[in-house]
Amino acid sequence: MIQDKYDLEQMRMMVKVSHLYHNRGMVQSEISQTLGLSQARVSRLLSAAAEANIIRTVVVPPIGLNTEIEDQIEKKFGLLEVHVVDTMGGTDIERAETLGRALGNIFIILPLKDKVIGLTSWSRSMRKFVGSLNRFPHAKAQAVVELVGGVGEPTLQHEATNATARLATVIDAEAKFLRVPGVVSTMEMKDAILQSDPHARLTLEAMDKLDIALVGIGTCAFRSGRVSEGNFFSQEQFDLAKSKGAVGEVNLRFIDENGKPIKSELDDLVIGISLDQLAKAERRIAVSGGVEKHEITLAAIRGGWINVLITDEETAEYLISQSI
Repeated sequence: MIQDKYDLEQMRMMVKVSHLYHNRGMVQSEISQTLGLSQARVSRLLSAAAEANIIRTVVVPPIGLNTEIEDQIEKKFGLLEVHVVDTMGGTDIERAETLGRALGNIFIILPLKDKVIGLTSWSRSMRKFVGSLNRFPHAKAQAVVELVGGVGEPTLQHEATNATARLATVIDAEAKFLRVPGVVSTMEMKDAILQSDPHARLTLEAMDKLDIALVGIGTCAFRSGRVSEGNFFSQEQFDLAKSKGAVGEVNLRFIDENGKPIKSELDDLVIGISLDQLAKAERRIAVSGGVEKHEITLAAIRGGWINVLITDEETAEYLISQSI
């Protein structure tokens, strides 16, 4: 194995340098100064890390290869932007990750100074998007706000927290966390949690002032084995929402095929952004692809809950074939 060429201390330095360069967005001269190494040594360590498969290069499809169909969808539905990405027929997980990384190409050209950005940090696509970013020189955004409380197993919640913190670091913003359950079992529990947690109340209030919302959309079913009942909806609750006409949810708020909100007791159990708050954001950006997301993607567009879409070619063709 290639890794057998290096001793433990060399491997440790390779990982440390790779982390600072790729995850923290530091340039080689900064790493050199931070670790007390020569810049030539830093460069060699990065090359060795790539050889040892510590750094795994990913291909991010460029934006702008499907201009004609993007223009059609934008004009048909009145969207600000549509970006259609070739996901090359991968698995659902691979598709979500490819689309998430593609979002990075769009995000880096947005004006971010003094902006408040909402992040659905438990979304796989959004976490991949954050992971693809390097530090933005002079971005100076105001805040990154978690849009939904914690869902899923503890490791997923930890990854979500790290994604929020990293995005805030990359764009020089304050991180506003929502370290409470995303879904609770009763209204009484929700009231008790919010009464005892002033940080959560401040984060929820910050959602009134979003400039950019990175939105999560999903079907009426579990999306991942990492999400289970306890801080998320049960399958019985999803079935209840469907019985009332829901085709999916936008940041855990159920909507029908025309994008109209579904009124039910389930809405009161969510700790996170409301649809009224979401509608105030100037840019409402969603990443969505795959057959199972077709109906909810169309519904979210029809309801006006998203106005920027990053999607795959199959979903783009589906949207073109549907009525407004």
